[in-house]
Amino acid sequence: MGGGERHGRHSNASSDRRRALARDAPALGRGPPRGLPPPRRLGAAGGAPGVSAGAILAAALLAWAAPPADAQPTPFSRSAPGATLPAPWRPLTLPRVSAPEVALVDDGGVTVLRSRAAAAAGTVAHDLDIDPAARPMLAWRWRVDRVVAGADLARKSGDDFAARVYVFFDVPVEALPWTARAKALVARAVWGEKLPTAAICYVWDNRHPPGTSAWNPYTDRVRTVVLRSGSPGAWVEESRDLAADFRAAFGAQWSGPVPRVTGIAIGNDTDQTGETVTAWFGDFRLEARP
Repeated sequence: MGGGERHGRHSNASSDRRRALARDAPALGRGPPRGLPPPRRLGAAGGAPGVSAGAILAAALLAWAAPPADAQPTPFSRSAPGATLPAPWRPLTLPRVSAPEVALVDDGGVTVLRSRAAAAAGTVAHDLDIDPAARPMLAWRWRVDRVVAGADLARKSGDDFAARVYVFFDVPVEALPWTARAKALVARAVWGEKLPTAAICYVWDNRHPPGTSAWNPYTDRVRTVVLRSGSPGAWVEESRDLAADFRAAFGAQWSGPVPRVTGIAIGNDTDQTGETVTAWFGDFRLEARP
């Protein structure tokens, strides 16, 4: 095959990927979800199965033994800098994958969480039990020192981000397709009732514009939403309407009330690309709409 033909096919594939991502770029939470492609049925895995940090985190992040759920995430700012996380925040690591270096650090007189990932993946998780009808707004601030240059949310091999915030929803198991329901029941019997059945993953990306949305490359129970792209260094405030974002991501297959929020998990990952990034997270708050 000639070089020109290979280049042409590569360019066409890249153009197709860019067009597909462009179609998925509404501002979630700010209007109807008509810009998103219809979700596949909840629980139907996308792509070939495989063991990776992204797949495990997306499918079973809060499945391990967990403390009682809280009504608000415990603030980092109330703790002293150091290696000890304020309960019930806890690090979650993966077998055979290096974990990010996580610590509480001082930032201008305020304690924040720092996560440094060097060819690593992992998160810090907090169980919750929140009715998004009453307090749908999740607010926080974050910053990164750089983006992951080799990341690409359209590919499994590029499923790395400078910063991630997962929000987990308790979609009733009986609402899942039969195969997914059976898998969920077995998993919950093994790991416990906290196994999430749907999640939104807000990310700090390297290339796609804010508002870009796509299914996680390993499972369509997780919707990835780009909130920031590039522009590392400065603190950025976020406020997301979780109820509206859930409707935009999963509403085509879910007509009931927005499920309860069962937890959040924050961190970064570079296990696919082998790069090194550092992210900082301030306090998280769940609030009523203004």
